[in-house]
Amino acid sequence: MMEIPPSHYPATRAASLVASYINYRQGAPHRVYQPDWVTAASREDIEEAGGVKKHKYKLTFPLRDILKNSENTVANCTAEIIYLLSPQSAPEITYTLDQELSKDTLDADNAFYTKMRSLEKPLEAGKIPDDFGNMSPEMEPIRNLAQIACGYIVWQNATEETKYNMIQVQSVQQVKREDEYLEFNYLVFFHDMVSQEIIPWKLRVLWHPEHGVEVKENSRQPRYGST
Repeated sequence: MMEIPPSHYPATRAASLVASYINYRQGAPHRVYQPDWVTAASREDIEEAGGVKKHKYKLTFPLRDILKNSENTVANCTAEIIYLLSPQSAPEITYTLDQELSKDTLDADNAFYTKMRSLEKPLEAGKIPDDFGNMSPEMEPIRNLAQIACGYIVWQNATEETKYNMIQVQSVQQVKREDEYLEFNYLVFFHDMVSQEIIPWKLRVLWHPEHGVEVKENSRQPRYGST
């Protein structure tokens, strides 16, 4: 295991990946996490029988909730990320937190859930935020739900050379259901921080405040262009 500078791109990209994974597992419409600075990082090159090659990273970093408008750490994270290079597949991610993540947004999440369930006409909206960065308070949970769902896309498509950041919900349509879940069809834009390209992606997302988010279907769309 070789120590690597915590501030270098391989370490910061891996930390961002772990945060996306945590968002998909534990995020909510009023709870979105991101890493602060990486405090320690190391990498190990592994070659197994049959020529399977892996890169294993170990990281430590503080995690914070970006919706709280605070620099306070909500937990310190220790993570291990294994990138399978041949054949390529979704990284294996394990993490531990030094304390449980607060569920103090449950009331707000339940209120959002009840509101969406009670709409006479299913929600349809676009450009969240708009092209000038503006977003109404009513649309913030819709965008946040897309962001935590996109944690799945980031995880499943990650390599050591990718860093996807969801920048906009281009469109969203709510689908009425007979069961207890909310369902949304999203078209989102990712910014690939490495190639500087904009990548559209379609997602069908289910969410329930007690069961979390699940991406049922997703498909990458033709690239939108370059920035």
